[in-house]
Amino acid sequence: MVVTKSKWEDELGRWLKPFLDRLGHKARRRMCPLYISGLIGPGDRKSVQPMAARLAPGEYDQLHHFIADGVWNAAPLEAELLVQANRLVGGKDAVLVIDDTAMPKKGDRSVGVAPQYASSLGKTANCQTLVSLTLARLEVPVMVALRLFVPESWTSNPVRLKRAGVPVEHRAARTKPEIALAEIDRVIASGVRFGCVLADSGYGSSGSFRRALSERGLLWAVGLSRRQNVYPADIALIFPIVKTGKPRKYHIPDQPPVSAEALLAEGKWQRISWRRGTKGRLTCLFTARRVRVADGHKHRMLDNRMQCMPGDEVWLVGERRSTGEQKYYVSNLPADATIKTLAATIKARWVCEQAHQQLKEELGLDHFEGRSWTGLHRHALMTMIAYAFLQSRRLKAAGRKKKNLRTATTTKHAGHQASDPRPLRTTSTPTMSSLRDVP
Repeated sequence: MVVTKSKWEDELGRWLKPFLDRLGHKARRRMCPLYISGLIGPGDRKSVQPMAARLAPGEYDQLHHFIADGVWNAAPLEAELLVQANRLVGGKDAVLVIDDTAMPKKGDRSVGVAPQYASSLGKTANCQTLVSLTLARLEVPVMVALRLFVPESWTSNPVRLKRAGVPVEHRAARTKPEIALAEIDRVIASGVRFGCVLADSGYGSSGSFRRALSERGLLWAVGLSRRQNVYPADIALIFPIVKTGKPRKYHIPDQPPVSAEALLAEGKWQRISWRRGTKGRLTCLFTARRVRVADGHKHRMLDNRMQCMPGDEVWLVGERRSTGEQKYYVSNLPADATIKTLAATIKARWVCEQAHQQLKEELGLDHFEGRSWTGLHRHALMTMIAYAFLQSRRLKAAGRKKKNLRTATTTKHAGHQASDPRPLRTTSTPTMSSLRDVP
């Protein structure tokens, strides 16, 4: 029986050409499209064996070797992914979203597996955790980086690290913000264009992470713990005169800091709408105030307490949801930014959650059954390339829809310029599988 290729498979072959050119070896150039086709195509399991059984019976060994054991460098493909992501959604109005995603795993042999908090499960579970970077514009996300966080139970055990093939340069303990910063540097070096970095409080509550972003000249809007101490922006630094003992060497604030929650409690809360969802406009209550976060160097106060000094002036933003839940954020957007701009920027972070979900449910990110560092990261890279391809089809379809609408409007209203339709919304985006059949 002759199996004919579908239109999307032909298009995938053409789209993958710059990636395959970087692979070089003939066998790898054949296995890469096969693997990605297996991820995109139908089937409940996207691990090597069932994909090989569906697409290339008898070639399981070669497909497994390509992803788990083959001697090839993933860096050129990672670099090409950044090029394609920038072409698709890069720009000054794009955002770079920092987050992490957990993949539950049984046993303790798979690289990086340990009891960790899994946000998708809402509890601590045995899992692997990947730090992710997502480039997004007009609410269309493209995942550009997935890096394994290695827990202390692994970094303190050289035997486990070696057995799982963890590269020497990744065996030292690194926090998630440190991993994220290394990936941000790689994204910047590649020339990817974006306007703002977004992250949740797992990253934003780190003062060193925020300072590192500012040192790189980046704008950012990140989550913050409600308990984080802050000062009003107009805090004064005084040089108190002591009656006894040595004179003080440093200035101190003229008032103590308070928690972010307390400072905004009496603020003016406004109902802000930041975009349209499938059920209408999305709205929440927001308030914002200029502050200086208490995360500078520590000094001893007059009452002998140690207290953090004020940092740079930034925005503190509070959000009250309809459920009663309250969230807090901090941002170095300009002082003249409107509260609507602040809210829209902060809420743009949600696209990474949808990307995580689609990568897992549609493209099998969490289906990899190998145990090695190399295999896991290559599988993750293939899922990101597959995702970028599907998003390219989606954007092409949206472009055709815009063009057709303009043509129809121009025909109906001769002499009048057609207005652009609303940008394609991810809230109404079809599943990744259905994007295979985009005409």
